[in-house]
Amino acid sequence: MGSVEEIYESEVHRTITRRTSYKIKETSSKKTTTMTTAPAKLYGKNLSEYDDLDVDQLLSQLSPEEISILSKEVDPDDNLLPPSERCSYECDKEATGPLNRKKLIEHINKQALETPDLPEHKPYVPGTVRGKKWVAPETNGKSEHEDKIAIDLDDEYGDALNNASQEEIIDLAAILGFHSMMNQDQYHASLLNKGQPVGLGWDGITKSTQPKVYPPEPPNQTDPEESIKRVRDDDPKLLDLNWNNIKNISDEKFENLFNALVENTHLETLSLVNVGLTDRLAGKLSEALEKNCTLRVCNVETNFISPVGIVRLVKSLLKQRSLEEFRATNQRSQILGNKIEMEITKLIEQNPTILRLGLHLEYNDARHRIASHLQHNIDRIRQSRVGANSA
Repeated sequence: MGSVEEIYESEVHRTITRRTSYKIKETSSKKTTTMTTAPAKLYGKNLSEYDDLDVDQLLSQLSPEEISILSKEVDPDDNLLPPSERCSYECDKEATGPLNRKKLIEHINKQALETPDLPEHKPYVPGTVRGKKWVAPETNGKSEHEDKIAIDLDDEYGDALNNASQEEIIDLAAILGFHSMMNQDQYHASLLNKGQPVGLGWDGITKSTQPKVYPPEPPNQTDPEESIKRVRDDDPKLLDLNWNNIKNISDEKFENLFNALVENTHLETLSLVNVGLTDRLAGKLSEALEKNCTLRVCNVETNFISPVGIVRLVKSLLKQRSLEEFRATNQRSQILGNKIEMEITKLIEQNPTILRLGLHLEYNDARHRIASHLQHNIDRIRQSRVGANSA
């Protein structure tokens, strides 16, 4: 075991030397002083005697048992080693098998129940008060926060407040904005001038309001096959086509509708909300919008169109320039991104007929530029209409 002690001494010497040299450099950078100190010693030997020791040679002379003892005493101080190899704890037990979480929890619960509680220094006796009993401090019937605030009011205001009823005081508090002095029903009743609820004072409790029951919306009864036929035949009575919320419409039916839309000259509103449109079908729709010159409103909200597909739809509006309203929010990607939003902004600024756009834009620059352009289009149409009426 003498070789183990020598290795341990050499490691300690290296640590002390490294820390001493660091402190000397740090001190010399601040100020230069001349000091004379006695040479440091370790286990009765000067530190300089450990410089010439060959650690590898000493380690080769150790047995496996001695190396394990040494590894428990010396920390390798290496961040690249896993914690399991740096830890001095060693488990010599053999593995009992794979982990069974259920049995482990049952064993922990059983061990906790079988372990006796620690004995109390003073056993508990029912009815016996242990320690000091808290007694409330005596008060003379006055609270510390009962200081009255004196307000100098005119005789007219003082008489009005003294003769006012509780409901009138509550109305006044609501007008002045004292929300904490009343409940929600009292506040809204005061603002709407409905009269205070009966039985509610300053300490009144607001009862929950029963929610209104609305009947569910009936399903969309539009027949896709019949509507496609009417669009293909260019029915003059078909001005509004609504396929909203119709499930399981095949791609073939969408393609037939978009192909029929090319030659249609009467349809003005097309609603395809929540029908499962994809990018491929959106491409077909954009081709139809490039050739149709009578459609004024197109709504494709709540579908699976990507930002690139939305850009293609907006770009198709520049061909005929007849569409006035386009809506495409709540798609597969909620955030379009700066590049897509700027591209949509440039396309909208080139469109002189678009009046309303339903898109969620994240960046202020895009929102402001599009809003300004839409307002400019609305003003131009209004001025042209006013000029025509005056003429």
